[in-house]
Amino acid sequence: MKSFIAGAGLLGLVATAPNPAPGYGGSPKVTVKNGTIEGLHSATYNEDYFLGIPFAQPPVEDLRFRNPRSINTSFDGVLQAIEYAPACYGYGGDQIGYPQSDDCLYLNIVRPSGYENASLPIGVWIHGGGLYQGSTRDERYNLSFIVENSVKIGKPIIGASIAYRLGPWGFLQSQEVSASGNTNIGLRDQRLALHWINENIAAFGGDPKKVTIWGESAGAGSVGWHLTAYNGRDDGIFRAGIMESGNPVNYNSYKTNIDYQPRFNDLLNRTNCTTSLDRLDCLRKVPVQTIQNIFNSTSLQSGWSPIVDGDFIQRWGSIQLQEGAFVKVPIIDGANSDEGNSFAPQPVSSEEDFASFIANTSLSNPLPEWWVAETLKAYPNEPAYWVPSVAELGNYTYPESYGAQYRRASAYFGDVYFHANRRGAVETWAAHDLHAYSYRFNTRPAGYEWNQGVMHFVEVAFVFDNTQGLGYDEEHGTVNPFLDKPKSYYDLADLMSKSWTSFIHDLDPNYAGKNASSPAWPRYDLKNRQNIVFDANVTGVACGEPDTYREKGIRFILDHSLAYRR
Repeated sequence: MKSFIAGAGLLGLVATAPNPAPGYGGSPKVTVKNGTIEGLHSATYNEDYFLGIPFAQPPVEDLRFRNPRSINTSFDGVLQAIEYAPACYGYGGDQIGYPQSDDCLYLNIVRPSGYENASLPIGVWIHGGGLYQGSTRDERYNLSFIVENSVKIGKPIIGASIAYRLGPWGFLQSQEVSASGNTNIGLRDQRLALHWINENIAAFGGDPKKVTIWGESAGAGSVGWHLTAYNGRDDGIFRAGIMESGNPVNYNSYKTNIDYQPRFNDLLNRTNCTTSLDRLDCLRKVPVQTIQNIFNSTSLQSGWSPIVDGDFIQRWGSIQLQEGAFVKVPIIDGANSDEGNSFAPQPVSSEEDFASFIANTSLSNPLPEWWVAETLKAYPNEPAYWVPSVAELGNYTYPESYGAQYRRASAYFGDVYFHANRRGAVETWAAHDLHAYSYRFNTRPAGYEWNQGVMHFVEVAFVFDNTQGLGYDEEHGTVNPFLDKPKSYYDLADLMSKSWTSFIHDLDPNYAGKNASSPAWPRYDLKNRQNIVFDANVTGVACGEPDTYREKGIRFILDHSLAYRR
């Protein structure tokens, strides 16, 4: 079997128990609480890689569907941390080409060489994928380039990435699960990984007091859940957060364990566990491949999400933010211009269609007629409320399969999921006199048609400075985002990557020597609300803007957070 060393900087495939691939040499070692770990040194990037480090007991057999447990033994000899562990079982295109397992609770650390005895800040990446797909193996999340850039600007950081259980493996919910206390275990996996880093990162040359948690989409939502976890309790395991298209207020409405009970009962029926006295114990005894086959072949693989359990998630995030019950640390928070194009239903041919989608959105139970009427007023069928915008796309009419009011619906759904909660979060931070930096990403990469706009996820390649397009290939139905693009795209990737490392290093994304055409990124202020816009299509690299787009509609969503049950 072979495995990708994505975090090792693009050097292709290496055997499972190999001699180092070309470009590697030396054997960096560290001693943590559980023993000695040996990694790989990359002469190409002058970095050390420690890949596939366990941070929990394997969640298999009797530990399946349980909260993660800390490792309680020493390593058997020297732990060889030279390749990624298998991805957690997941369900979607992000898993293609990567081995998967239920034994998947591992993390990876990438450090610049020569700083072994330093005390560097750490950026901890939490991957997205809707909480049902994705992994640290994904080559698009290669940490080599962003760590290399941190050294170039004189602000060296350590990069880390952490795994967590996905879909029903990590977010199985029911009355039985709640009664057992094993709720939201995918988020608890992340939390345990952060505690492991806090306890052991000094051995790698890191400062446990200088950890920034960072993610995109469901990974950004995860950052938000950690900011509000345990009613906003500060456990001292991170000092900042970066959220790309995700926020402290859930992008979905919360369901309850009762809502999930029919799905859980379906699983019991398929595994002959319905009549067991301890149904969870019965599920733990079912062969893992049997469980995986059920998930692979049924709708039970998706649709599982965190619930308010009175413990990790104690209350709705909107209430906690209003009451100040969150960890008060600096943040970067942003979204992409045309997020709604990734989530809007279609066709939306008329106002009646739009009203129906509003009433029956997956965000909530069917909404009353008065609510729908108010929403339609907040999102009128006017060019100022079209996504992509008239400035970007003109008065273009989408094909009939999309419908005449698709762009109106795209604006609404993009705001409901991302833009409104982004604005609400940075306003809350500013109201508490906390540092917040807000952005709108407005660059359409290669592989996207002009009328698709700037959709969800497309900023990731720029943040990671992945100009080589690692992980973007025919097998995944994608192309290198920088294919045949002008220099401004490469300049933007350089700027964003270095801005992120600067923030991780000293809590300010502004750094000396950045692109001269890019303005300073202002701290968000309620008196002068400003975003920085990352735009390689129009302005060259970046510019500033007032954070006032779709003001009436976004304010309507924020003012009605409780109606959205989040």
